[in-house]
Amino acid sequence: MFGYAGKILKVYLSHGTTDVLETSDYSEMFLGGCGIAAKLHWDLVPGKVKAFDSENALIFATGPLAGVPVIGGSRWVVCGRSPVTSQEHFTYCNLGGDWGLRLKAAGFDAVVIQGNAPKPVFLFIRDGTVEIKDASYLSGKGAIDTREIIKTEFGADTGVAAIGPAGENRVVSAIILADDDASGTAGMGAVMGSKNLKAIAVKARHKKTKVANPEALDNLTRYFRYLDRKPVFGVTGIPLRITGPGTSKAPCYGCLGNCLRRNYKSETGQTGKFMCEAAIFYQFYAEARYGKGYEKPFQATKLCDQYGVNVAEIGTIIMWLLQCSGKGIVNDETIGIPISDVGSLEFLDNLVGKMARREGFGDLLAKGVDVAAESLGQEAVALLAPHLSKNRQRNVYDARLYINTALLHAMEPRLAMGQGQEITRIIFKWLEWRRGEAHSYMSNEVARRIAAHFWGSEIAADFSTHEGKALAAKMIQDRQTVRDCLILCGFIWPIMDSEFTEDHVVDPSLPAQILSAVTGKEFNEAALNRIGERVFTLRRAIYLREGHRGIEDDYLAESWHTVPATWDFPNPEMVVPGLGDEAVSRQGATVDRGLFEKMRSEYYYHRQWDPETGIPSVSKLRELGLAEIVESLGNYSSDSIVR
Repeated sequence: MFGYAGKILKVYLSHGTTDVLETSDYSEMFLGGCGIAAKLHWDLVPGKVKAFDSENALIFATGPLAGVPVIGGSRWVVCGRSPVTSQEHFTYCNLGGDWGLRLKAAGFDAVVIQGNAPKPVFLFIRDGTVEIKDASYLSGKGAIDTREIIKTEFGADTGVAAIGPAGENRVVSAIILADDDASGTAGMGAVMGSKNLKAIAVKARHKKTKVANPEALDNLTRYFRYLDRKPVFGVTGIPLRITGPGTSKAPCYGCLGNCLRRNYKSETGQTGKFMCEAAIFYQFYAEARYGKGYEKPFQATKLCDQYGVNVAEIGTIIMWLLQCSGKGIVNDETIGIPISDVGSLEFLDNLVGKMARREGFGDLLAKGVDVAAESLGQEAVALLAPHLSKNRQRNVYDARLYINTALLHAMEPRLAMGQGQEITRIIFKWLEWRRGEAHSYMSNEVARRIAAHFWGSEIAADFSTHEGKALAAKMIQDRQTVRDCLILCGFIWPIMDSEFTEDHVVDPSLPAQILSAVTGKEFNEAALNRIGERVFTLRRAIYLREGHRGIEDDYLAESWHTVPATWDFPNPEMVVPGLGDEAVSRQGATVDRGLFEKMRSEYYYHRQWDPETGIPSVSKLRELGLAEIVESLGNYSSDSIVR
């Protein structure tokens, strides 16, 4: 199979048994990555299974473009039912580095893990085989230490994905940490810990993926380079690119590296990922304590990596604790955490350590910051509310400011990060154009042209109206789902605009052209979007089987309807493109409940879902080749399905 290793490894830890599935049984309908993982989850995991149950499947998957150089396609995903969301649902995390490429080079497109090992173990994969090894000697060790111990034992060409104490103790925000400090969130570290699985080691050297049409791929790669002549591609306007002394590029395998991904080398010689939230979550506090510089913020990031916790969750917890302290709800003595010492590494070690070990107040935080807030009373809950959007998810791409994101947030149990970025990357470039920065080109007119190609209509780029936003949401979701099946880097894809095209718009069929060259099978934009729609609809079916109530759960955070927006990072003026050349201020705005419900009904219409229930129609399921799902959904709520 061009583009694929051809095999999927299945491991059942309770019995220590393994099996091999054929990738071709899944790839034609679901491509790879999140698509294949969703189908495996549907086939293997009953709806009533919980995140920490033995039968929950933890799925590590690559895509058909992993190992294809330059284009940014060597990322990988980890999928499964997550403990993070308030109602547990199937979800995924997306990681960089080269671990996924090594898995593919070792002979597998994915690994499916079910069951719980009777004692701590790690998997060792090499040359199409797997061994289940005793990991008792690694119990309690940090994720970084675990990774380095295994690499020392088995060689530098061994890729390792591991968990720290937080994962072992099922902290809901526990991460999986791999080579190049690639980190996976969504609580998958806790799921991995529940299975008594400390790590997965893959011994394989980098290997380019075999492609069907090298000449066509070379031409497309040259065009990609042409579009990507100017850093930072796709993410300009976001002040999260860490540069300066001690920093360096840290691209994933075969990528140009014109993104935010950076490394920092500390004074002690330790090198690690230092970018985006991993760099800034503690930066302001540490600089207030120690002065300007990257050293202490870097150490803070590595401390969290070692324990194996999500820095974004820690950032939210710190902001909320400071507010609670200011209101007299908590203090150093009442929770046993020195809030007054925020900014020091000692404070962070105390906070994260108590969470990872589930000690005292840290045990409540380990269950989720919302659980901790509820234990302190209604005032603490009210202080937390502005930090969260829905289902314990952080408030990013606020729908009060970016009304295009409202439906994206409402339809997902997970944080709609990639989907929201498709909108904000246009906004941030538009803000540069408004400031008159050199080489900026994202005028209102250019934004409308892009919207016509990628969001279904020019009006979708007018943020002063709800018109066109329902169709735009569907198109964004389908395209982003394709991206997570292929798996393409979210810093780069989708490529919607470029300084170097005549009208600044890029052909939406570019991913289809690349996939065709790699696999030898003909794809066009419509065919890829249909696969995206199929996978997105399958995920909807999974959510319904897991207890999602359709329209009742397709809502926004109540605060977005009732509390006016006042500030946003990195758009403090809260301005967005409007009609013509207008700039519209959204300061003081809320999401009108009636207009949101109207958008939601229009969205169901575009999806061909029942407008009364939000459940996919039988005709749509059959049209998408998902006929086997009809009976299961019919059992879920037969009266609600459109016949």
